[in-house]
Amino acid sequence: MKKTEQIQVRVTGQGDSKQRAFAIALNQVQKQVLKNTNNIMLRIEPLDISVVSAIEKITTERFLFIFLPRKKTFYDITLDVSVNVTFIDLNDINFISK
Repeated sequence: MKKTEQIQVRVTGQGDSKQRAFAIALNQVQKQVLKNTNNIMLRIEPLDISVVSAIEKITTERFLFIFLPRKKTFYDITLDVSVNVTFIDLNDINFISK
């Protein structure tokens, strides 16, 4: 009834710091795993994380196009995450109709 499977998921995250972009990407792992299956998830355990792309975007903002320039940095990261999923397969449960 309880089964274990290894799945690879690709997730992306964007933020104003490296930590925030990475955290947003890791928060999407559970959503991606649940979207691909209709079973009851018991545990989602990350095994390996590899970086597909990591982009740093620096833009310069100015007040009234000439005054007070400041630089803003945005980070965009794409990860491939291998997860070990433990779930209950609903097809193995026999329901009795009354």
